[in-house]
Amino acid sequence: MKFALRRLLHGAVLLIGISIASFLLASLAPGDFYSDPQLDPRISPATLQSLRAARHLDRPLPERYADWVASVARGDFGYSLAYRTSAGPLIRERIPGTLLLTVTATLLAWLLAIPLGIYHAVREGGWQDHALAALAAFLLAVPELLLAIVLLATAVETRWLPAGGMHSPNWESMSATARFRDTLAHLAIPVAVLVLGMLPILERHVRAAIAEALHQPFALAARAHGIPRTRILYRHVLPAALHPLIALFGFSLGTLLSASLLVEVLVGWPGLGPLFLDAILARDFAIVLGVVMISAATLIAGNIAADLLLYRADPRIRPE
Repeated sequence: MKFALRRLLHGAVLLIGISIASFLLASLAPGDFYSDPQLDPRISPATLQSLRAARHLDRPLPERYADWVASVARGDFGYSLAYRTSAGPLIRERIPGTLLLTVTATLLAWLLAIPLGIYHAVREGGWQDHALAALAAFLLAVPELLLAIVLLATAVETRWLPAGGMHSPNWESMSATARFRDTLAHLAIPVAVLVLGMLPILERHVRAAIAEALHQPFALAARAHGIPRTRILYRHVLPAALHPLIALFGFSLGTLLSASLLVEVLVGWPGLGPLFLDAILARDFAIVLGVVMISAATLIAGNIAADLLLYRADPRIRPE
């Protein structure tokens, strides 16, 4: 319990530091929401000054930060100048779409990475080892942007899969089964982009962890005693290799969420990505800060979950 509380306290302090740094950078960025209207000669400087004062943009930075923290505590996440409403409901409306995409891609990436990494480690030195290494290097070299464009162009030409969005226009009139299939079809391209972008990294880490455990004395001794290779692999080697993989799992949650924001923009997925991009272009910093804090909180929560799993699985890291 003390370990969990200590990790939660560390995560809270880190999140506060991120919020201060993010708010400071957003405030120091050139221009604000009213920078473009001031180029319109029909709008007087006095009008713009009164608009900034109405939204408390003329107050000192510490006071504005305190107001923003209070709004975050209420769940408002500040006031969106572009949408003229609280940023919190706008962000919460987009979170389910991003979670659906991110969770699906994360689970699929790990379900593929673990058996591929094990197979890669077992075939160390063979032609399978070199083939998988070459394929992983190729996927690492291909940008996710290019991969998404290729898959979207293929979908447009072949019409095998939808080329964007989350649902078909007639989704509301479909049956429950047809809705499920339609959502899966729309998930195919963005999930494929995220999985292919993350899979080489996960597979290489799984392969390295398994290969290192296979060369440990306990594994060599078990093989010398005639224990079947499959039993050694899944009963002894895989549990010994979990330490780095659990830590990587927590880190992958946050990184995949960040990557999904770009993919959502490319495929028109109704998640946080398009909202985040529109907020940046409009200098609507309330939404920008809200999305940044959600991404940071997800990464911190993933790391805390990984630490708790490591605490449970590995007695060597437990305090006396």
